[in-house]
Amino acid sequence: MSYVVELAAVSKSYPPPTPVEALVDVSLRIGTGETVAITGPSGSGKSTLLNILGTLEAPTSGQVTIDGIDASSLGDDSLSALRANRIGFVFQQFHLLRHLSILDNVATGLLYRGGSTKERRAAARDALDRVGLAGRSGHRPAQLSGGEQQRAAIARAIVGSPSIVLADEPTGNLDSVSGDLVMELLRGLAGLHTTVVVITHDALVASAMHRRVALRDGRIVDDSAAA
Repeated sequence: MSYVVELAAVSKSYPPPTPVEALVDVSLRIGTGETVAITGPSGSGKSTLLNILGTLEAPTSGQVTIDGIDASSLGDDSLSALRANRIGFVFQQFHLLRHLSILDNVATGLLYRGGSTKERRAAARDALDRVGLAGRSGHRPAQLSGGEQQRAAIARAIVGSPSIVLADEPTGNLDSVSGDLVMELLRGLAGLHTTVVVITHDALVASAMHRRVALRDGRIVDDSAAA
């Protein structure tokens, strides 16, 4: 199996005045096309792990490899390029720009890659079609339901065909029907060889993923892949 994510003995500490050992000696390998739920109580280190997987934070120690690239050795510009080309993000809050159409919101996912506006919009149309929103591309976010806005956010995350999609509580603001549809879309990415990692408190969301990794006090305490 080829691995999209490899963490080797990763720890993350935050200094005083509120010192915290957020992650402690975390080693984790996630393969191409896997769907993984990261679970655990509040304060277990889930958000810190997501930020490190997304190269938004650097570990205090240990090595982070994303799609074969040692992220721990990269400077800011190279990390930005890594995120732009290989990582898609989906959050509980949709973070759609109110003044832009859904089409142009999705196209913003390609801004750091360059290319013409025409090319970015064409890719955005394809991504919106994949999430069932082709007919809503000209609407503003306020004209869409919460479930539709989250599907648009997924389209923005996948518009550049990333190797990995990181989703932080993606169904947290949705009703059960909309949440089920969002999870179906995320699971479907595995068939396109995209790795999906979901941070969740929801046992039903976690059970929908192929693999579950549990954190407690910054450490991995269970991994269904090892069962």
